[in-house]
Formats: sequence, structure tokens, C-alpha cells
Amino acid sequence: MMKSQKKLLIKITVVQCLLVFCVASQDFDFFYFVQQWPASYCDTRRSCCYPTTGKPDEDFSIHGLWPNYKNGKWPQNCDRESSLDESEFSDLISTMEKNWPSLACPSSDGLKFWSHEWLKHGTCSALNQHAYFQSALDFKTKSNLLQNLNNAGINPRNGDYYSVESIKEAIEKGVGHTPFIECNIDSQGNHQLYQVYLCVDSSASKFIDCPIFPHGGKCGSKIEFPSFSTNDDHDEF
Repeated sequence: MMKSQKKLLIKITVVQCLLVFCVASQDFDFFYFVQQWPASYCDTRRSCCYPTTGKPDEDFSIHGLWPNYKNGKWPQNCDRESSLDESEFSDLISTMEKNWPSLACPSSDGLKFWSHEWLKHGTCSALNQHAYFQSALDFKTKSNLLQNLNNAGINPRNGDYYSVESIKEAIEKGVGHTPFIECNIDSQGNHQLYQVYLCVDSSASKFIDCPIFPHGGKCGSKIEFPSFSTNDDHDEF
């Protein structure tokens, strides 16, 4: 074989390997779209810090859009050379500050949180940064969780408890698909509504029935839906 032919064969092999790697890194079955209730994040023993943009509204906020496999595993950190480029989604930032805030301490503007979500999950999504964040924002609007719960008479109020089934039914009625409800425990030991998981097809175009539900975050038969509007507006709760 001539030298030039060997070089060409090597180049073709390298390209094929790269293509296989890219396909493998973006190969998944569905997304979990996860939203959290801010009061349930803040009233645990670890507490929280409000963003530098101020206390978020009393509404569900986005945690993430996570590629997953049907076997319960998931890809992560699919492109370790990637970095968050704020210029790619600058038109979304004000909406993200409102709908995708960070409640972690110390207070931040959200960029560190968004960077974590992009690097761990977004790089495996086959979407660019703008499409990834825009998709999550769109699904939050479509799911309209708080309104669907309110329509069923389920409102955030300290001391009131609701059955997990009634919460799931209210969301399913509004969205058309059964959610997974994750609970945590407040500083007094009460089980409370923490996160809601809905499933999205692998092209990030529509909600679907979940192929598998997560493990953990078990709830009692009755759980609290704590108020966030009655908390004092301090930098740290």
C-alpha cells in the first residue's frame, strides 16, 4: 500500500472513531425535566441563600433537563472541553434568572448553577446551549405546575397536607402524563413536596410517559406543600 493511501486510511479511521464517540456520547432514551419547590429547598436544615437578583417568586423553578437511559442510568459530562458561553444565550438570561434561579449558598447570579447543568447534562443532550436552556424554559411554561395544582385546590400553605396521589392526579390532568414526586424533610421532620419529574422525548420536543421513574425521595401518604411567600425576604433563609 502506498504511503499516501496509508495516510488516507488513518484519517478515515480517526474520523470514524470520532463520529462513533460523538454518537455514543449523545445516545440516550429520554429526558427527565425536573422542577423544584423553593420553600422545600430552603426550609431544610441546610437552609438556602436567595439569588443576587432577589428572592424568587412563589413558583416552581427549574432544576434541570437531564438525559437518561431506560435502564435507570444516565450519561454525564459528555464534552469535558466545553464551557458555558453566556453570549450564546444572552437573550434568555433575564427569563432564566426568574425561572431557573440558584438557591445554593453563597448567593449567586445563577451562572455557576447553569454552567453545572450544561456541563453535566447539557453536553449529553445533542442540543447547543441556547436550544438546551430554551427547551427547559419552554417545558416549564407548558407544564404550568403551580396553576395545575391550584386548579385542584392544592395550594402552598404551611400546616396543610395533601395526598401524593392527589398531587400526581392534578399534574397529570394538566400535563397529560404522570409525574414522579420527590419529597424531602423539613427542619421539623415533616415530609414535603420537593421536586416534580416529568419525562420528555429525546429530541426535547414533547412530554411523554416516563419509561422509568427515579428511585429515592420517598414520600409519606400525606405531604406538606409549604408556603414560600410568608418567608422573610432576607439574603439567607
